[in-house]
Amino acid sequence: MSKLVIEVHDASDLMPKDGHGSASPFVEVEFGLQRRKTSTKYQTLNPCWNEKLVFNLRNPRDLPSLMIEVYVYNDNKHGQPKNFLGKVRISGISVFSEQEAAVQRYPLEKRGIFSHVKGDIALRVYVLHGENGYVHHRRSGNSLKKSSTFGYGGDKTKNKERVLRTFYSLGSDTASMGSYSDIGNNEVVPSGSSVLQMLVPGQKADYGVIETRPPLAARMGFWGRDKTASTYDMVEQMKFLYVRVVKAADLPVMDVSGSLDPYVEVKVGNYKGVTPHFEKNRNPEWERTFAFSKERLQSSLIEIFVKDKDLSKDDFVGKIVFDVPEVPERVPPDSPLAPQWYKLVDKNGELLRRGDIMLAIWMGTQADEAFPDAWHSDAHSVDQDSMMTTRSKVYFTPRLYYLRVQVLAAQDLVPADESRPLDAIVRVEIGDQGRTTRPATIKGINPEWNDELMYVAWEPLDEYIVVSVEDKDIVIGRVLIPVRNVPQRVETKKPTDALWYGLQRPSYVEAEGGEKKDKFSSRILLRMSIDSGYHVLDESTQFSSDLQPSAGQLRKKSIGILEVGILGARNLVPMKAKDGKLTDAYCVAKYGNKWVRTRTPLSNLNPLWNEQYTWEVYDPYTVITIGVFDNCHVNGKDDAKDQKIGKVRIRISTLETDRVYTHAYSLLVLTPSGLKKNGELHLAIRFTCTAWANMLTQYGKPLLPKMNYVMPISIKHIDLLRHFAMNVVAAKLARAEPPLGGEVVEYMMDVEYHMFSLRRSKANFHRIMILVSGIQSVGTWLHGVCRWENPITTLLMHILFLVLVFYPELILSTFFLYLFAIGIWNYTSRPRIPSHMDAQLSQAESANPDELDEEFDTFPTTKPTDLVKMRYDRLRSVAGRVQSALTDLATQAERTLALLSWRDPRATTIFIVFTVITAVVLYVTPFQAVALTTGLYLLRHPRLRYKLPPVPVNFFKRLPARSDSLL
Repeated sequence: MSKLVIEVHDASDLMPKDGHGSASPFVEVEFGLQRRKTSTKYQTLNPCWNEKLVFNLRNPRDLPSLMIEVYVYNDNKHGQPKNFLGKVRISGISVFSEQEAAVQRYPLEKRGIFSHVKGDIALRVYVLHGENGYVHHRRSGNSLKKSSTFGYGGDKTKNKERVLRTFYSLGSDTASMGSYSDIGNNEVVPSGSSVLQMLVPGQKADYGVIETRPPLAARMGFWGRDKTASTYDMVEQMKFLYVRVVKAADLPVMDVSGSLDPYVEVKVGNYKGVTPHFEKNRNPEWERTFAFSKERLQSSLIEIFVKDKDLSKDDFVGKIVFDVPEVPERVPPDSPLAPQWYKLVDKNGELLRRGDIMLAIWMGTQADEAFPDAWHSDAHSVDQDSMMTTRSKVYFTPRLYYLRVQVLAAQDLVPADESRPLDAIVRVEIGDQGRTTRPATIKGINPEWNDELMYVAWEPLDEYIVVSVEDKDIVIGRVLIPVRNVPQRVETKKPTDALWYGLQRPSYVEAEGGEKKDKFSSRILLRMSIDSGYHVLDESTQFSSDLQPSAGQLRKKSIGILEVGILGARNLVPMKAKDGKLTDAYCVAKYGNKWVRTRTPLSNLNPLWNEQYTWEVYDPYTVITIGVFDNCHVNGKDDAKDQKIGKVRIRISTLETDRVYTHAYSLLVLTPSGLKKNGELHLAIRFTCTAWANMLTQYGKPLLPKMNYVMPISIKHIDLLRHFAMNVVAAKLARAEPPLGGEVVEYMMDVEYHMFSLRRSKANFHRIMILVSGIQSVGTWLHGVCRWENPITTLLMHILFLVLVFYPELILSTFFLYLFAIGIWNYTSRPRIPSHMDAQLSQAESANPDELDEEFDTFPTTKPTDLVKMRYDRLRSVAGRVQSALTDLATQAERTLALLSWRDPRATTIFIVFTVITAVVLYVTPFQAVALTTGLYLLRHPRLRYKLPPVPVNFFKRLPARSDSLL
């Protein structure tokens, strides 16, 4: 028999119940009809039990449907009823094996409305499967070996099992999640109501989407709305203490040399922010802002020190102290608080004769304009050089254009080697994009190519087009053409004029594009244009976030506004566990040419961002992508790459207008070892339509601009141009401050989406089978009607058929009315959650390791020959099945053509005689009589049917195909 083991470790910050500011708590656990309890720890609000409670589990398959109830009581010695201290309800879905289980902290919940509960409890729950149904375990109540720490540090080989994670327990009354509230550096618990998991049917609980109910101003209506939170109504309001250090004047000299290297230290409790120091400056200007989270303030005093930087020990210059309760609160949309001059005091509180400092101190929220560039207390351990990488920023990628270069001909080329014939090719480069023409169709010193090359140009169009004529990899002529001089072509197929450009020897071409005159007279004929009527594809059209043309005059007005509140994440996996650290997570959102990046809370498995961003929506058939990454640049490592934690894609057309969606999305990442869940991302999303007429007419317009259909670009160019565009976007974002690395851009834009993947092929085949199964179900139902499996249904179909035969004008109206009825019927079962990453649809759970290893293999492959041979044979096997299906399809098509091709003269004679007789019969017989006879024949009773195939089917299968002509 299997066993359910619950390790009760400790509890903290319990509610005092004995009337003397303390309590005597014990834990009682109920599972099914079984009940166990721990010993009592007297006179403590932070008890430590370290005991095991073991329960019998008859059938482990029933565990997901069971609940584990953990109660904490206060033990009264005088026989009085025990006092309730809190409870936790744990679903059996979240119980794993002993190897996968970790110590988790659960916040204690109330039993009723009037219960007074606080604190949390640390538990470890797992299942043991013993041999022959027997498990060797110690008797309940035996002490566990006490852990030295619950965090990271010490013995790293054991710390993996000691990671403390905060989970939300399942409630019994409401389907909502309360707001996030910090209880420590790495722990977040819901305040208010508990969580109820709303899972997608057919999907595992681990990868589901959880519907939440945070107290957002957008959902609370007039009575619950915070009047100061109108701008940031999609996130929970977070209070910050802002200290703006502007400058100082007439500071006293501390060194004997008469110099002063001043800097400012802002200290609130244990949090300390420092400005850069200035050398030999008594009137420095810092202009630095510090933000301290109000929930984490550890002191009621704000201490601001001015110090002198020294080699050995920094000297004290002066200070000033403020009381936190006296700090004014700034309410948006008030103007920024004006800084004021303050006199510095010495260590004893006496005013200094010299030394003033200009400061501004106020209490604000994340809506403050000083928030993005401020130093934050949750990133206090980062040095000054890495501070920029922890701040939130908004990026705009440049507008992209397609550049078309048609290389026509050249004249009077000078060969690099006159002893051999000239075989010239042309190489055209712009930035990092380089392509060459095919060999000349007419060779010699006056060659002709007539080849077209395409590139991606970007604003402000300050690059040069480098055109080089090469002979056997030797440049024999070159010209530099500014991109801004190339004519633009908007919505026209008329080609631009071809121009002759004089070629110069490479040694005569200057880097600025200028030319030196010499007797070199070679020239090249080019036709170039910037096609601004296209939409430049920088990602797959299946989840593109922008479909607008490049030309500004062709862009349409927006149809709505998309507001996204990035609330936070929870249960993140420690990405830096090998280094003894947790996760420095930040979030990146991309829609159109606007990218946003949240700030980076350090060493937090449950970070809170509560940042809101807005995008204009031009087309509902677009997708917003939101990814979470681990910041690897906070330690000053410039060459480090940020690690991906997971991402979420949401299609705008699946959102109802003016509805606020609040869900926690699973962060799934596919690795060579399998599917991995790295945590959950909590988002609030709202799509507001501002132009209903434009949005509805958008459904009837082409997906891409006009030029993408009038002059379509070939497939071979599309993939290469998409790669060029992605490189341009990645290069521009990498040069921003703080930069977005290439690995972030590639992951957000799914660069490797077009590479072959057997897993993705299975997923697409499964999608097709879902569609085919619907058609098959309709055919099965019609077959059952014809077979009289349900006589009542068949009789109703007879009546409907007779009505449609005698009143044919009702056929189309009945058909569309039936579709209307199906749509109304399906409205009640419509999706209530936005689209998300579906692990089951992606076939990510069932993929075997070899398929994943092949998917993550480089191109070209670097695997051993035997492994490549095995995969090649497997691909041949799959291709053989596809080939068999295509052979059957081709055979049926050729049999259809053989009806009139006289390949089988007797079959064709029979068919044309049948067509003549049928034409005469249909001419003299009313159509209703023919339709009535045909329908009644198809709906005839099974007693009038034969089990052998009908004559038309036998005749069709005997028609010849060309399969026998294949080698």
